[in-house]
Amino acid sequence: MGRAFEFRKARKMKRWSAMAKTFTRIGKDIVIAVKEGGPSPESNARLRAVIQNAKAANMPKENVERAIKKASDKDTANYKEVLFEGYAPHGIAILIETATDNNNRTVANIRSYFNKCNGTMGTQGSVEFMFDHTCNFRIPAEGQDVEELELEMIDFGVEEIFADEDGILMYAPFESFGAIQKELENRGLEILSSGFERIPQVTKELNESEAADVEKLLEKIEEDDDVMNVYHTMQESAE
Repeated sequence: MGRAFEFRKARKMKRWSAMAKTFTRIGKDIVIAVKEGGPSPESNARLRAVIQNAKAANMPKENVERAIKKASDKDTANYKEVLFEGYAPHGIAILIETATDNNNRTVANIRSYFNKCNGTMGTQGSVEFMFDHTCNFRIPAEGQDVEELELEMIDFGVEEIFADEDGILMYAPFESFGAIQKELENRGLEILSSGFERIPQVTKELNESEAADVEKLLEKIEEDDDVMNVYHTMQESAE
């Protein structure tokens, strides 16, 4: 198995439940998608992807429809996607994806978390290069031969594919998202969920005390309402 598999395994075991804001995050994703490409899932590929993720997260259909309707309202605030970078204690790089309707507030909050936990907020590009920006798709495993599917999907950018208890997961570079989404839809394959992740190219192992210092900062960042995802270079155990 490759790096994406190990990354996914560790995150799923340790961090997946850390941010109990799934519906809120999906709601923001819907607003961004609708403002970008309109309220029709048929003509808006990004919105289709978000609706798939809402379904996978068991978000009620009426919540999704309400969010789409609200996002279509001209008075609804638009969210801007902003990336923050910095270092936690012990040289751990942190990359933070946010969706905010008030950038000044978000900048001040993120900076305060770094300051309170002996971290350093970095400038644009200071740590982003340490992570591979990837996209992923999950489809049902039933009736699929993973090896055969991998050979067929390589042409569309898929670099890693593996099966787990929830289906088949494919990883590819960020820019391959559209081509893979289109091909899976053309094949009539159900997309259970899709998304983007930033996989650290190199991770650093810390002792228990050092890891606790980093976790303190990560928890503060993850609790912020504007934060969508947090990635870091600390080695995580899948135990």
